Amino acid sequence: MNRFTPPDRPRVLVLHGDALPPGLARMEDDPRIGEVVLATADELPAKLPGTHVLLVWDLFTEALASAWSRADSLTWVHAATAGVDNLMFPGLVNSSTTVTNSRGVFDEPIAEYVLGQVIAFAKGFQQTWDHQHERRWEHRETERVSGRRALVVGTGPIGRHIARKLTAVGLEVRASGSHARGGDPDFGTVVESSLAERGDDGAPTLCAELPEADYVVIAAPLTDATHGLVDRRFLGLMKPTARLVNVARGPIVVEADLVAALNDGLIAGAALDVFEDEPLKAVSPLWGLPGSVVSPHMSGDVVGWRDDLMDLFLDNLARYLDGRELLNVVDKSRGYVPG
Repeated sequence: MNRFTPPDRPRVLVLHGDALPPGLARMEDDPRIGEVVLATADELPAKLPGTHVLLVWDLFTEALASAWSRADSLTWVHAATAGVDNLMFPGLVNSSTTVTNSRGVFDEPIAEYVLGQVIAFAKGFQQTWDHQHERRWEHRETERVSGRRALVVGTGPIGRHIARKLTAVGLEVRASGSHARGGDPDFGTVVESSLAERGDDGAPTLCAELPEADYVVIAAPLTDATHGLVDRRFLGLMKPTARLVNVARGPIVVEADLVAALNDGLIAGAALDVFEDEPLKAVSPLWGLPGSVVSPHMSGDVVGWRDDLMDLFLDNLARYLDGRELLNVVDKSRGYVPG
């Protein structure tokens, strides 16, 4: 259970970057809250003492790790992101501080992004746009989407929304997760996310599914198990006509291996919304590789997304103040919200 007996008029700190979250007045006007404090990463060590609740609005900052020794009263950290890999440092993981995330806000937008990329690949939209700019009339044939197979790596809510979208347009969807199983309502067959020939229980793994997939979608959290998962061996198991779509975290893909795979024609293309280091440097070869599509970590960012993030946090804050159970509690031993 993740219920609190909150302190009388707790102190709430908002760790922000260039932009402040909307709706701050809704907290500042709440008589149950003692103080709302704003801090940048540089200001965090000085302002963290005495803080009970921390909203991490600076989405990918690692500032809390370096300031952790100053967290003398912190009972709850909320991340305005779905992934919390930047918060899974030993001090916080091993503490009694509860961590929650923004699970649910990005599920549908990211699924729409993936569907758009799949259709764009199949219908050759990039080539169409290139030909238009060249004023070039060249008839060509494109691929069907219906009847193709997609493999979704990651069975959380984002992966499930992706599966539903792809199924709706006629793709056959499989998935890989931490445990193999059959009869899943969204994925059907789920294999173990491992490149071993067989899982611990003898069940199929990614080795069986990768050679059959036309689209491989990475939607898993960044953990020790997924870091560097998409390497040369992984890519070498894919069809030469297959495409990779990564909407998870950049370090899940070994970028040097992906660059080599695209250059060598091991796979046909990759749509990448996340990268090992962000922003992606102008000198990165990923910008101009054959079949590559680069977007600036925006697959879940639709009009109104900041308001949705703040609404979720304020709902959880009301729960905290009322002593009710919090939503989206992260299992810190796993690095994500289970279930």
